[in-house]
Amino acid sequence: MSSASSVPSEAATLAPVAKQPLHPSIIDRLDPEYIEFHNKYVVNIVPPHTLPWSPAIRNGMAVPGGTPLLKVAKTQDFDLPTTKCRAFTPEGTPPAGGWPLFIFFHGGGWTLGNIDSENSFCTNMAVRAECVAITVDYRLAPENPYPAAVDDAIDALKWAAENAPRELGTNPAKVAVGGSSSGGNLATILALKALELTPPLPVMFQLLVVPVTDNTASVATSWRDREHAPWLSPGRMEWFKAFYLPDSRDWTRWDASPLFAPDALIARLPPAWFGLAELDILCPEGVSYAEKLRAAGVAVEVEVYKGAPHPIMGMDGASPSLRIESVWHADMTGHSESRCRVSIYLKLSRCADYLPSVLSIGKKLVSDAAAALRKAFYG
Repeated sequence: MSSASSVPSEAATLAPVAKQPLHPSIIDRLDPEYIEFHNKYVVNIVPPHTLPWSPAIRNGMAVPGGTPLLKVAKTQDFDLPTTKCRAFTPEGTPPAGGWPLFIFFHGGGWTLGNIDSENSFCTNMAVRAECVAITVDYRLAPENPYPAAVDDAIDALKWAAENAPRELGTNPAKVAVGGSSSGGNLATILALKALELTPPLPVMFQLLVVPVTDNTASVATSWRDREHAPWLSPGRMEWFKAFYLPDSRDWTRWDASPLFAPDALIARLPPAWFGLAELDILCPEGVSYAEKLRAAGVAVEVEVYKGAPHPIMGMDGASPSLRIESVWHADMTGHSESRCRVSIYLKLSRCADYLPSVLSIGKKLVSDAAAALRKAFYG
């Protein structure tokens, strides 16, 4: 096999045509900077949920357009019982009592991502909120469905309580949790679980960015008004849920859907900051969860970023550009269509991680999150 002509005719569908075009019904509601960004760099990326499942999909970038990591004093990896975590320690002298500690969980639908995901956000929190930031490399579905990720979150908190003051110089009385999307789901579940541990482990604050709070949601319920929003489509969210929560009986368990947590337990949660994207199918359930906390007496601050789609937290800046179109000329000789699709997805997503754009709304979300976390730690 020596030429692209030997590739099945179906591979012609891999030509550089729009794989994620913006739906006409949503364009007027989207942030103009995002529209430009999407049409330049995202529109040709094949959505991963349309590909045959392969763990190799995880080698692509989860969200394009992030900033480089900020400089920190130390970056260290530590082993946990079933996985590992990475700690970022800021420069400077720790405050009396030790550094505050922020435990973070990356997004990716409990299916994508790894210990390298969203490290830029973690270094932003470490530097700008003056804390040690830990990111947890929790186990992923479909190999490790619910509740594996929840168990890993609990293990991370237990490890931090026992080891972080000694290993990282942290203050055990100042521990916050946070995460984005599925990671936001794990963070608030961890805050709830921490209350039930014996003895309880204190968590003083929650930083929840576009969190999943209701795994019963659908187009028939809260997704209808945003079903054509870009990036996190109903199809992609259902794909994630099928991997992580294959048994529908688990969808209403509060350690899968914290919106179903009992009011008495909710009332014991620490204060929370919510960063929600207006044009995200998860926005309504984020608002509902914030309202549930507020009704139970929990101090809540909610920022809804107008015109923003789901992944803006990771779209706060970028590095030098690569031409995305060039990957369409990849050699597909001798490969099946499905393998070609996965290969091209990976190459496109890697290109999209090096873009010359800055989304002001993403930059603002990261700044707001850092300010909220700093305020929680230092007043």
